[in-house]
Amino acid sequence: MKPKFKTLLAWEQAQVLMQPAFIRILDNLRKELEQSEWQGIYKEVTEPLPGYHLCLTNQDRSVEIDIWELCYQVCFRDYKLPSQHFFSSNDDTSCEVEIDTRLLDETGNIDWHLLEAKAKKLVREIFANLPQ
Repeated sequence: MKPKFKTLLAWEQAQVLMQPAFIRILDNLRKELEQSEWQGIYKEVTEPLPGYHLCLTNQDRSVEIDIWELCYQVCFRDYKLPSQHFFSSNDDTSCEVEIDTRLLDETGNIDWHLLEAKAKKLVREIFANLPQ
C-alpha cells in the first residue's frame, strides 16, 4: 500500500524518518534471526513498489515480510496494515497516513530512543506471531 501524505510537511518528515527506521528495523530483524530457528534472506522486489522483502523459512513453513510495511508501521501513527498482519501484500492502493510526530523533537531531529523502541517492539511482535 502506498502512503498518501496530507501535507508537504508530513512528506518532509517521512523523508527524515524512513531511512533511520529502515536501518533500525533491519538491525532488530538481524538480532531476532540470530536467536531464532527461522532462517531469513532478503530479496529485492519491484512490485507494487521497489523495496525489499524478508523471506523467512523454518522446516516446511515460510513467511514473506514487506520491509516497507514495517517502516510505515514505525513512522506513521495508527498505520493500518493492508494485509494479514505484517506480511507482504500486492495491494497497489494508497492510504492517507499521519507521521508519528513523537519520533521528532521540536527542531525536527529524530528521537532515536523512541524510534529504536518502536522498531524493536514491532520486530518482536513479528517473531512472536510466526506460525508454530
